[in-house]
Amino acid sequence: MFTVSDLWRYPIKSHGREHIDTVELTAGQTMPWDRHWAVTHGDSKFDADNPAWVMCRNFMIGASTPSLAGISAELDAEKEALTLRHSKLGELTFWPDKAEDHTRFLDWVRPICPADQRQPFGLAAVPNRGMTDTDYPTVSIMTNASHRAVEGRIGRPLERERWRGNIWLDGPALWEEFEWIGKRIQIGGAVLEVIEPIQRCKHTMANPASGVRDTDTLAALNEGFGHQDFGVYATVVDSGSVSCGDTAKVI
Repeated sequence: MFTVSDLWRYPIKSHGREHIDTVELTAGQTMPWDRHWAVTHGDSKFDADNPAWVMCRNFMIGASTPSLAGISAELDAEKEALTLRHSKLGELTFWPDKAEDHTRFLDWVRPICPADQRQPFGLAAVPNRGMTDTDYPTVSIMTNASHRAVEGRIGRPLERERWRGNIWLDGPALWEEFEWIGKRIQIGGAVLEVIEPIQRCKHTMANPASGVRDTDTLAALNEGFGHQDFGVYATVVDSGSVSCGDTAKVI
């Protein structure tokens, strides 16, 4: 039996993380408000007139703009107001679904986007799903044992926020999550099917406090464990609530 230690959502893809205590998962959907919006750049193929999922390269992401990793978020879901914070930018509260607020957000985030790289252009959203890296709606599951193993390889404490996971579990053995692929796991009142491992990118190298790349997490994975994966993608098959402290088990 495992225990849910933490729950996280990321209202704007690559632009802020938020710790939450409980969430209601719905079959076939992403976690509510997770990657609900994404930030396009000038070369994006996202079509705002016909919104549909597109690959992550069409958005501003931490793999190419590491400073974005330093953003934290606080969503007022009832008002659909989002507050973002960054050590170099201060605080911004805005309404992502209001077109007139997009300029305020873009002006706020632009100073941490290098001038010689892609620049933020607009906000994108797709009805009824988050902009996950997968082309199907997923929730990500991480384990604390695997995180501690990576810490051990690096030789110092490592922020778990680097992995940008949705559900963190205490109890599973090191890399046990990879054995769940093709199986179902009950977490709280919801049931999820584990689909595939998550191959990691340079976003994880950036410090979530400063947005500076300071740790070669990819080398730690590849050289220490023979793979570049951390965590697994899962789909929700049975709706239900999940809270910190809930139990989980493979079924």
